[in-house]
Amino acid sequence: MTRRLLIRPGAIGDFIVSLPALQSLAPPELFTEVWCHGQNVPLAGFANRARSIASTGLDRLGITHADDVIERLREFDEIVSWYGENRPDFRALVADLSLPCRFLRALPDGKRHSLEFYAEQARALGATPLGNPQIRCPEQPRTFAAIHPFASSPAKRAPMDFFQGAADKLSAHMPVHWLCGPQEELDGAIRIADLYELACWLRGARIFVGNDSGISHLAAAVGTPVIAHFSASDPRVWAPRGFAVQIAGDRYLAGLSHPQSKLGS
Repeated sequence: MTRRLLIRPGAIGDFIVSLPALQSLAPPELFTEVWCHGQNVPLAGFANRARSIASTGLDRLGITHADDVIERLREFDEIVSWYGENRPDFRALVADLSLPCRFLRALPDGKRHSLEFYAEQARALGATPLGNPQIRCPEQPRTFAAIHPFASSPAKRAPMDFFQGAADKLSAHMPVHWLCGPQEELDGAIRIADLYELACWLRGARIFVGNDSGISHLAAAVGTPVIAHFSASDPRVWAPRGFAVQIAGDRYLAGLSHPQSKLGS
């Protein structure tokens, strides 16, 4: 059986918008392994095996002794890598070693949504990406609102009044749960470190309110209606894609003025 390695660095949102491309490059007739950021490993259930890039020692290649890494890479018949774009020394070493590696651009060109950008890369490799990102979780009733007021940088975070206003309106219709990540602090918030477990929890939400963050992408990928505040980056490139996604700005409560029309079933 042909063995293919997909090396996909990047944060949560980067990984999720490229999921259709990654999944299309992992057909059942191949043995596919994924190397990615450690937090994204639980989201790579479509692959036969997934490892964190840190655990593979890939970062040592070209810098220090890495014979073990080279031996591991030689196990694969095909390597598709979004890693190494900014390391010409790494790409040169891979070429010198005659590893069967195809390097792809890691960041979108800004001319289209990132989902289409990565899908086009996969099509160039003969794959057929389909639809929006999807993370399959067990079915469950949608009974609550989830609010995540954080993002990777302060510039991507709406004021807390944004989220408190949303919570006040939504609490008249359903329970409201606040959410925070492993490195975030919010009294009384729910904290689920494993991203697949978090995805399954978000599958039970009727609506999710968040920022330009990976968790907004995660909620959209399980079919939860999403309201995401964008300020620092372009939603035409980075907006979550899913069943019902609304991008909010300064007039954030407009999307909640008639809550029943915005809620999932």
